[in-house]
Amino acid sequence: MKILLVSVNASFMHTSLAVRCLKNFAEKYFCQKESEQKNQFEIPKIDYAEFTINQPAGEVLRGIAAHRPDVVLFSTYIWNAEYVCKILPDVKKIVPECLVGAGGPEFGYDAKKYLLQLPSLDFVIFGEGEVTFSELAEKLAENFGQPDKKGGALWDSIPGIFFRSALRGDVDFSGNRSLIQNLDSIPFPYPEILSGDFDPDHKIYYYESSRGCPFGCAYCLSSVDKSVRFKSLDRVFSELQIFLDANVKLVKFVDRTYNLNPERYIEIWRYILNHHNKKTMFHFEIEAEFLSEEALEFLQNVPSGVMQFEMGVQSANKKTLASINRSPNVEKLALNIRRIPRTIHQHLDLIAGLPFENLESFGKSFDFVMDLRPDALQLGFLKVLHGTEMELYARKNGWAWMENPVYETFSTPYLSYDDVNFLKDIENVTDIFWNKGIFYYTMNYIFRIVSPWKFLCVLTEFARKTDAISLSRKESFWFDFLDSFFSFINNEFDSCAPEFSSLDFALLSDLLRYDFIRGGKKNNFPAWYKRRYDKEKHLALLSEKEASLSGKKIGFAQSDYEEFSFDVTASEPEKQARDFCLLLCYR
Repeated sequence: MKILLVSVNASFMHTSLAVRCLKNFAEKYFCQKESEQKNQFEIPKIDYAEFTINQPAGEVLRGIAAHRPDVVLFSTYIWNAEYVCKILPDVKKIVPECLVGAGGPEFGYDAKKYLLQLPSLDFVIFGEGEVTFSELAEKLAENFGQPDKKGGALWDSIPGIFFRSALRGDVDFSGNRSLIQNLDSIPFPYPEILSGDFDPDHKIYYYESSRGCPFGCAYCLSSVDKSVRFKSLDRVFSELQIFLDANVKLVKFVDRTYNLNPERYIEIWRYILNHHNKKTMFHFEIEAEFLSEEALEFLQNVPSGVMQFEMGVQSANKKTLASINRSPNVEKLALNIRRIPRTIHQHLDLIAGLPFENLESFGKSFDFVMDLRPDALQLGFLKVLHGTEMELYARKNGWAWMENPVYETFSTPYLSYDDVNFLKDIENVTDIFWNKGIFYYTMNYIFRIVSPWKFLCVLTEFARKTDAISLSRKESFWFDFLDSFFSFINNEFDSCAPEFSSLDFALLSDLLRYDFIRGGKKNNFPAWYKRRYDKEKHLALLSEKEASLSGKKIGFAQSDYEEFSFDVTASEPEKQARDFCLLLCYR
């Protein structure tokens, strides 16, 4: 018997932790059975296949059929559920005798809907799947070839499965499954790394050192089960060393809140720092407010290129935070984030569509986050997930959201549909002009002088009027666009935002030129760019630079020269109004 675990990932770079955990755990389970001589049947062959939501459906179906599976089990989330629903009914057309199942948070928490909606779906695994899947695989192998291999008696005997009742035509549930308490019993998810058959540079490797979350954020499925279980530190260290030895580029911890136990999480950081290979980046989801004093002191010694933090602020409105069961102590949160050194890449999150947050309130939250100068600000939109506290609250209080995945909010009592669409455009503009870092020096100056929220609101309105964000644009377009916008607000600041009069537009021109030229060697300069080039000075500075590098040649092809009226590299360039010559070296 052949079982195929199918993951439809968001992109080629992603790896599915779920299908690997199921496969490896089940194979260990059968090995133990075999060693105990308890197998009275042929052990099933278990494999997995990974696809992406960007692949044509026919291509994915062909890939599934190539395995000739007897059972197909899909891993589902809100971002791939629509795609899975599209291809799942066709699986039995190309592999007629196979059983089709699904697991994961999306189908698992709304199993009845999907079983009634999709006649081709035979069963759904609910919750933590390793033990349930292993027992199911065993039971299917025992009954393989028998006429009623998917009868109710089979499903009933295995806790953690939703299935369609043959008698009533409704959906039955076999009962809850106890959680795995010893996470060390789950094998390392990436044996392909150990065998050398992997891609260290173009894949993201997901890793969990714990499961569960003690917090009760109303919008999150992790709040449903508050139990927290940990892998042993020795086990974590040995698995991290596998990643380090393999020189993988990025390892993302999927622990729902990594920094729960200081004695534990600091030791993991310490191990990473003491054994780092100068290449692997480790990503952590952090509750910054709860970082201990010892942790904050430890982080001061972390060099660049080792860690990146994703920190959910969600809102700076204390009433909003209290309503979704998050701590309202935004002062402590901000203090701790400011103490995290800039050697650690910082990614801060906001959620639009939360209770009590209108555009004005959201703008204050936006400025609160931007004042912390994150490397990236992710503006997300509330997804009303089935089974969460937020779903009950939203139904009772007048939210409107997508009927199907990804369940994103359309409107709230505080935000109209037009408001939400405006925030969608703000999200795009924030990504272009801040998150990508292309306009860092220009925006950093602006955001110190005026409200980032106010500036980006006016910029977004200008982009809407000029139809700038309706299509995908090249980087050069946005430089032209920003120069046009500066000309607009220089002439119209009284009508669009009086506080823009505080901006020095001569300095803005210099900073925009600097952001443009620092991005790489240019063969052509756009019309807006006022070139101030001196070949002799370029040669002189280049000669000094080469001498300081003990003769290492840089050359014209890898450098450029420009003059400015301000020191554009200064932290406060408005205080450095002077002739400034700059040699830019590109490597």
